[in-house]
Amino acid sequence: MDRSQLHIAILSSPGMGHLIPVLVLGNRLATHHNIKITILAITTSSSSAETEFPKKSTLTNEKKTIEIIPVPSVDISHLINSSTKVFTQLRLLVREALPKIHSTIASMTHRPDALIVDIFCTQILPIAEEFNISKYAYHPTTAWTLALAIYCQVFDKEIEGEYVYLKEPLKIPGCKALRPDDVVDPLLDRSDQQYEEYVKLGLEYAAFDGILINTWDDLEPETIKALRNNEKLRSVLKVPVFPIFPVGPLRRTVETTERDEVIQWLDKQNHGSVLYVSFGSGGTLSTKQMTELAWGLELSQQKFVWVVRPPSDGDADSAYLNSTGKETRGMSGYLPEGFLTRTNEKGLVVPMWAKQVEILGHSSVGGFLTHCGWNSTVESLTNGVPMIAWPLYAEQKMNAAMLTEELGVAIRPEVLPTKVVKREEIEGMVRMLMYTKEGKTIREKAKKLKKSAENALSEEGSSYNSICELVKDIRSRLL
Repeated sequence: MDRSQLHIAILSSPGMGHLIPVLVLGNRLATHHNIKITILAITTSSSSAETEFPKKSTLTNEKKTIEIIPVPSVDISHLINSSTKVFTQLRLLVREALPKIHSTIASMTHRPDALIVDIFCTQILPIAEEFNISKYAYHPTTAWTLALAIYCQVFDKEIEGEYVYLKEPLKIPGCKALRPDDVVDPLLDRSDQQYEEYVKLGLEYAAFDGILINTWDDLEPETIKALRNNEKLRSVLKVPVFPIFPVGPLRRTVETTERDEVIQWLDKQNHGSVLYVSFGSGGTLSTKQMTELAWGLELSQQKFVWVVRPPSDGDADSAYLNSTGKETRGMSGYLPEGFLTRTNEKGLVVPMWAKQVEILGHSSVGGFLTHCGWNSTVESLTNGVPMIAWPLYAEQKMNAAMLTEELGVAIRPEVLPTKVVKREEIEGMVRMLMYTKEGKTIREKAKKLKKSAENALSEEGSSYNSICELVKDIRSRLL
């Protein structure tokens, strides 16, 4: 390897929802900024990363080769029980994997010049300091959720009782106020271990040399300005200079020209006539909610593509660390009787997984009913597709609030989707988005954001320049 070429290692926590943004970031740095990238992917016994990358492997893009090294799975069964939340499990998986991460970095012939870690890997700090490596955190979602994570240590000291019972919104300096109903999952129960882990995360962020965010200046101008300049918000970081690098919108690109059954079906539909429905790689609905959604889609008489996973009556993120990508029950076993037959001409029901990037980029797709995971949200925004926001877990309620109230590119159920959304409301939302004047206004706003996203990543765009500043910052620390 050219010794003048920067070498950056990027550490990903388990789960495809975390691995994907890391792969995309690595590809961007390698392709557009001539950086050698090594991705360390922490795996679990059931994670897709371990299936995809059973040994050291490479990901080749147009110009560069990215090395991918799976970090072997660790056993945390002695540290958890049936009620341990996914957020806590992810933090524990990373914590227990630290010795293996250490040995992996130590064995590298050419040590990384910088280390970038995702949101659950901020516990890497002692290793980065031992090897004297510059360290950056990658917050792969919004600037607003980053501001909350950083400022939560203040709320923890100043607010008594549960946040969800507050009468007034949580006020983050310089940012949109946060309704108690929309707080991230770790703030729902202060007696749960995930709350303690979340507060620690915010404290750990402050010890990094900078933070990358998968957003862009035009999308969240006020929040990004607050993170850079608001004295009260920045005071909790306790460092005089703390670089913020908005590098988004980073998303997967279309990797194949092969037209599968779904794409061929979309080819036959009218422009903007199809609603795409998916709840991501880890989201699940309850049995009752799945029934209501099926009836709502049928009653709307709207063309649709629905990616269906078996229902779960536990936590909405219960599939996140346990998804094998395999369907073990026939869909007719948990969809309303006769649904598949009655909607045969109107819709296409796909078990477990579909080529989401290709689907959202298809001209026939005019709307997206989504769980508001940030990967899916960015893929929708960059294709100019308006949304029905259906948040399930993690930070998704905050994402939904931003999409509906600030950006105006989505509509949202009147009841939180932690309760059952009735078929009549689903039918109404679908019709509103796809047929009405209000829906047309939302689509126009979505198209404007698509152009804004393209500009941000273009040469000399705000995010392109932000990545250049990141590279400059890394090189300055080497000197």
